[in-house]
Amino acid sequence: MPNAFRHLLAAALVVGAAATAVQGQQGRGGGAAPAARAAAPVDLTGTWMPLITEDWRWRMRVPAKGDYASVPLNAAGVKVVESWDPARDAAAGEQCRGYGAPAVMRLPGRVRISWEGDTVLKVETEAGSQTRLFTFGAQPQQPAGWQGTSAAFWQPAGGGGGRRGGGAPARGGSLRVVTTNLKPGYLRRNGVPYSANARLTEFYNRANEANGDAFLVVTTLVEDPTYLNTRWVTSTHFKKVPDGGPWTPGPCE
Repeated sequence: MPNAFRHLLAAALVVGAAATAVQGQQGRGGGAAPAARAAAPVDLTGTWMPLITEDWRWRMRVPAKGDYASVPLNAAGVKVVESWDPARDAAAGEQCRGYGAPAVMRLPGRVRISWEGDTVLKVETEAGSQTRLFTFGAQPQQPAGWQGTSAAFWQPAGGGGGRRGGGAPARGGSLRVVTTNLKPGYLRRNGVPYSANARLTEFYNRANEANGDAFLVVTTLVEDPTYLNTRWVTSTHFKKVPDGGPWTPGPCE
């Protein structure tokens, strides 16, 4: 494993452990400058290929019914898993239940990140042909959906919202995204549930190698008082691939 990638993975685990403290700071200087694109302390744009070196049985295929190992489900969540029926989902037109924001970054398939204007970062996925919008500043009002409403915040290296005196933040840092207003779906495609009360917090960190390789680590925290006993934390790794390469989005299935 490249040194920079190893260090970034360790940092991502620390982020997960410190998430409670970070979330407690939301709303206190966590917002971005009006021109979020220009103020970005790190470039996350481009096409990223997942590096699936762990959790293969849950990520590369639909797990067996009742397999919720490592997910801290409560009794209500277990009941939902045991009653999962994919035919029922298909009949209801809800094949995308396993492609919502809390799950889609863990699925096989490339993701493409680009700017949509100066205040919205767009994430497109091959898996399920989903589109996520990370909005800096004021949040739009919209109905609940698979991707929810995502508020984005730059976190410059060393913490804080910028230099004293209003100067630009130091270059280098990460992106924090908080997603709510979710339509109920699945953490895994075999019916492991999350509810409309779920709250998703993600941290996007980039590492660059001397040989030009770039890696992205997405640390994900799911909190759901309806179906989870405690916070569920995962870490998903990507490698940047050249722009203009293969891009083959597929349907939810």
